[in-house]
Amino acid sequence: MAPDHSEGAVRAEHGTAAGSTDAARPRRRLASGPGRLLVTLYGIFTVGAASRSLVQLTTRFDEAPLAYVLSAVAALVYAFITVSLVRGGEGARRAALVCCCVELLGVLAVGTWTLVEPDAFPDATVWSDYGMGYLFIPVLLPLTGLWWLRREHA
Repeated sequence: MAPDHSEGAVRAEHGTAAGSTDAARPRRRLASGPGRLLVTLYGIFTVGAASRSLVQLTTRFDEAPLAYVLSAVAALVYAFITVSLVRGGEGARRAALVCCCVELLGVLAVGTWTLVEPDAFPDATVWSDYGMGYLFIPVLLPLTGLWWLRREHA
């Protein structure tokens, strides 16, 4: 029997339904185009925040435990977003979207906290003063990440 090459059979073979726009508009990978820059920046911030917090937690924990733990949390969030962007796919996109929201809330909360109660932070975190010590990249990264992830879903 000859193979069925009708449009419906081809869509069924590739897992798309008739009338689906997925076949007409292929999805780009999250780490392509501007996503590559995001992956690079998140990777750099992962290494920077992780190494800084590791040194601080192991050598000077008593000086500013809250700040050092928050820097470690930031490193974990950065790492998770980096992996999600590289991995791609809908599940990873949703996870990265949630983590970017958490990151933005963290930057805004810690940034405000460091301005309102500076004595609570004898040493700076990555998110102190909204990331001023890092040229405000910590507050711009989640905003850019949210934009990119929402743009790729639209």
